[in-house]
Amino acid sequence: MTGEPIPSEHLDELTAAMADLTSSLESSPAEAEILDAVCAEAVRAVPGADMASITAIRDGEPATAASTDDRAVEIDRVQYAAGEGPCLRAAATGEIVRVPLATAGQLWPEFTEHARRLGVGSYLAAPLRVDDRLAGALNLFGYGDHGFQETDSRLLALYTTIVSFGLRTTRRYHQARQRAAELEKAMSSRAVIEQAKGILMAVHRVSADEAMKRLIAQSQHTNVKLRDVATRFVEELSSGNES
Repeated sequence: MTGEPIPSEHLDELTAAMADLTSSLESSPAEAEILDAVCAEAVRAVPGADMASITAIRDGEPATAASTDDRAVEIDRVQYAAGEGPCLRAAATGEIVRVPLATAGQLWPEFTEHARRLGVGSYLAAPLRVDDRLAGALNLFGYGDHGFQETDSRLLALYTTIVSFGLRTTRRYHQARQRAAELEKAMSSRAVIEQAKGILMAVHRVSADEAMKRLIAQSQHTNVKLRDVATRFVEELSSGNES
């Protein structure tokens, strides 16, 4: 995207917004809180933006995943009902959609009339594609009939690029942590089961297979997970030895 250079003060505001968003991501909030932060910082980063929302399209159905104002949610719903509007076009085409009230009225009269009643006169939407779980658009709404500027489009394009990368990286990090925790739990479960088997083999002079069969039988009889049966067995024996 070419044109006039982006004013330094706008880039400074974008940098500050991204720094605050990064701090929010580092605190490991829930996804809804992350998307709310993305909307809030978008309003801060792009001049002329008064409200923001995120449209997420799952299984072909759009829904508003986050917003800074209930009016933005209401406007989005009109688009979804009509099956057309700037956010849906941005999501479908992968291109930024920037329109003032007059142009929007020609393209989407029902949507525009409803937005006008809520005091919105300008729209700017950019595709937001993170992964298979989140794809759609980041939507900005302005109260004035300025239609946003080309520099606004470029700022939003830069913002959504950084946001997409940040969200993708954050999700991969959390997925890796979850897998590590699951692996650690699995290894811990295996260790305590092996410990319980060893004790049974030593006390009852049975084979490893027979020891495992006894643990499984106890698990089935009590309807308790095998790991918990083994843990309880080891703990009880340890307590008996201490006393």
